[in-house]
Amino acid sequence: MPDDVLTRSPQTTPEPAAGSQEAADTRDLAGFGYKQELKRILGFYSSFAVAFSYISPSTGIFTLYALGLGIGGPFFFWSWPLVALGQFIIALNFAEVSSHFPVAGSVYQWTKYLSNRAYSWITGWVYLFAGILTVTAVDVTIPIVLIPLLNYFGLNIPNTAEAQVIIAALILISTTVLNIYGVRLVAIVNNTGVVFEILGMVVFAIVLLIFTHHQSAGVVFNTNALGSGFGNQAGTFLAAMFMSLFVIYGFDTASTLAEETKNPRREAPRAVLAAVIGAFIIGAIFLYSTIIAIPGDVDKYVANTAAAKVAPPVDIITSNLPGWAGELYLVVVFLAIYVCCLAIQTSTIRLAFGMARDGKLPFARLYNRVSPRLHTPVWTCVVVGALSAVPYLYYSGAGLVAIAATGMIYFSYLLGNIAILIARTKGWPTEGAPFKLGGWGTIVNVLGLVWGGSMLINFLWPRAASNPNLSALPNFPNLGAIGNVPIFEATILVIVVVGAIYYLVAQRGKVDQVVRAA
Repeated sequence: MPDDVLTRSPQTTPEPAAGSQEAADTRDLAGFGYKQELKRILGFYSSFAVAFSYISPSTGIFTLYALGLGIGGPFFFWSWPLVALGQFIIALNFAEVSSHFPVAGSVYQWTKYLSNRAYSWITGWVYLFAGILTVTAVDVTIPIVLIPLLNYFGLNIPNTAEAQVIIAALILISTTVLNIYGVRLVAIVNNTGVVFEILGMVVFAIVLLIFTHHQSAGVVFNTNALGSGFGNQAGTFLAAMFMSLFVIYGFDTASTLAEETKNPRREAPRAVLAAVIGAFIIGAIFLYSTIIAIPGDVDKYVANTAAAKVAPPVDIITSNLPGWAGELYLVVVFLAIYVCCLAIQTSTIRLAFGMARDGKLPFARLYNRVSPRLHTPVWTCVVVGALSAVPYLYYSGAGLVAIAATGMIYFSYLLGNIAILIARTKGWPTEGAPFKLGGWGTIVNVLGLVWGGSMLINFLWPRAASNPNLSALPNFPNLGAIGNVPIFEATILVIVVVGAIYYLVAQRGKVDQVVRAA
């Protein structure tokens, strides 16, 4: 990184024409008390691409496909439309709020303007660490695809935890560097990656569907893996939902990059909703095609998946396609997961920057500045990258990291939805916006809370498959009764307690800048 990134004097930048959209966006941002420092270059497609890359159907599917199929069998397919519908309700609510508050920071900024300072701070704090854990989780997903791909070319890399961590760390370094060198570069990589992901998933899925349909069309109604009795079946299905839950979130990234988007009050909400719809369609096609392509007896394959004797969907793809085609598809998936890593880190950096700029994070003054040359918060990129690497010091597998990260995201979304609903009961919104729900706003908000609350309970439910106790972690010290605490509850407890202590010590007495509601 050049030494003069943060110290050189700003370069002369032409002022936007008085009547231009750029000038209007700059004035709009100034109304929230912020100066235009980030580069405003993203249009609708780029905004959609970043949000879609964050969701990235291929990433989540490849991370937890084995968990979903191994627990729920082919019937776990129906978790996909169910989760997509629930998250679309959340997206509708978030789309309206993003149209009112086009500022970097997503739920932190929304709760800042709609709630009180303590509530907005803890919401932002939880979401920040949810994002950091998600960066870690997606980085360690890449080795699942990359190691088999590299070994195809004769490298013979062992698929061990050590190798996975090394590859993930290299990926994290590269995405950090890309984020440092500008949103334009990030947008180019994301825009290209989204095209590859959409075309790759659809084309290969259709090939599987047409030429390798080993199962009947109705195999997705096979409930053998769920057991017997409604209660048992429902509980098993809820556990199998975790693959779908891990995929469809992060759509608010389109609003998190609002300060880099042209006409964000209009484009960000459209991109939020388009990302969810696009991910649902692409993911549904891929999931159905791979389930249809399961070779041999489907119940036996499900049992082998649960016993870790096979590793779908990679095994399904490679067993059905010629060697070169299977490897080509793994290349497409690798590219998709890589841009997902990039998008998630970009979103988390913007959230951290939004909070640091407000003085809401420890040592914020050391990394809350934007490089006048690169137009990026360089040291915020470095801080987020470093924090995302911390879980590598004790790596317990991509699945557990993914589940903890996803649960934290749903928790922060729930906090945001609560603040929005309380604001609605007090009369918000009082001003118009390009995207509005009108009289449906409260209904959508309540439905979102019901969905988000029920899924948070699902995350908190202690079960070996999705939320094991701390004692189940490898090489974890014997902590007695503490070892009986489920991993997700322990994650929330640590983050909230540390945050509360920091808030009481460093934030409680601070005077906030004046903010306005819109």
